[in-house]
Amino acid sequence: MDLKRWTHVVAVADRRSFVRAAEQVHLSQPALTRSIQAAESELGLLLFDRRGNEVVATPAGEFVIARARQLVFNSRCLQRDVELYRSHALGDTAFGVGPFPAATFLAPLLTELRREFPKINLRVEVSNWQRLLQRLLAEDIEFFVSDTRDLPSDTGTHIRPLRPEPGGFFVRVGHPLASAASVTLPELWAYGVVSVRLPASVRAAIAGSLGFASGTDLSLALECDDVEVLKAVAVAGDSVLAAPHAAVKKEYGERTLKTLNVAGLPPLASRMGLVTLRGRTPSPMAELIMGRLPTRAG
Repeated sequence: MDLKRWTHVVAVADRRSFVRAAEQVHLSQPALTRSIQAAESELGLLLFDRRGNEVVATPAGEFVIARARQLVFNSRCLQRDVELYRSHALGDTAFGVGPFPAATFLAPLLTELRREFPKINLRVEVSNWQRLLQRLLAEDIEFFVSDTRDLPSDTGTHIRPLRPEPGGFFVRVGHPLASAASVTLPELWAYGVVSVRLPASVRAAIAGSLGFASGTDLSLALECDDVEVLKAVAVAGDSVLAAPHAAVKKEYGERTLKTLNVAGLPPLASRMGLVTLRGRTPSPMAELIMGRLPTRAG
């Protein structure tokens, strides 16, 4: 069976509709239906059950679709790699970063790349890991960097740990808590804590210290994926910012934010990782960028 027919099988499985799948592969619905019927005839297996307007894979279909998906994926990788090899060029690329990487090493890295490779086009998406994982699985980006503690282990991805960034709680200079030798977590939460979406393990640890039954009971005064917004809110008011030290380096140097010493709080650190699709060869530019990411200490 040729690769184009495998592509049709994957499209129907993904869209669960012959109409939507036909639009995706640029065929008429009757032509796509004939292609799937020919595949089923050739394999001697029923791949899909038609349930009204919805199409659902049969058990045999799920078995075949998993292998068809890998064939289509490998074909795309081969086409791209051959084009890059023939052009002798690094090529454009797209990647993603989580909120904290965006607030720490992203700007210096992009500045360096623009200076060295002015003719290369880069696209960077800044978002949470859930959104970035969707983009990676859709092959819209080549890799992403984020905190990986909550990342599922069965997504077909590979994670390379990066250098951890120690974190803490920060308030504006002049904040009612700023002059205290140490503060407690309940005191912090009384003023309202602002941060990005916290990993489940961090939420659970803090919730336990606050006496909550679980991490789901813990609420933030403001949850936002834009660290610059969070810092501005903390500098302008009495909210408490939770972030890596590297993310507030500028504000700390300008003495607009101050670190709080929180009694009984274990050391906090991000657990950043480089996430790629397992089995996919990165483009030359993606390989170069990944090689410049902050590596693990030691």
